[in-house]
Amino acid sequence: MVAPGGLSSPNLALLAQRGQLGARDHDGILGAVDIVSSPTFTLVNEYNTTAGESIFHIDFYRIKKLEEVYDFGLEEYLTGDSFCFMEWPELIEELLPPETVTVRISVDAEGQRILSVT
Repeated sequence: MVAPGGLSSPNLALLAQRGQLGARDHDGILGAVDIVSSPTFTLVNEYNTTAGESIFHIDFYRIKKLEEVYDFGLEEYLTGDSFCFMEWPELIEELLPPETVTVRISVDAEGQRILSVT
């Protein structure tokens, strides 16, 4: 699978973004051809790539209990074939599959974003 931005890996379908508020940047990571906005109020947004593939952008910020993620079908996103980009994954940590790739974003003293992928 080739992820948005050209990252390639057979297991790079699930991306969990972590970082301080204000450092997060979903536009640069998603690589969607659609206008990207935070799904904070809808929980999940769907975007398309230039290849016509779907990217699901999930924001867990408003999740208060794990039961809530089952209500919108989280397991279908985590086991599907589409790229899934997740914000605030700390709130559902115990549900993330082991193949989830973590993207950490921090800001240095000069205000530059530092990106780390593990």
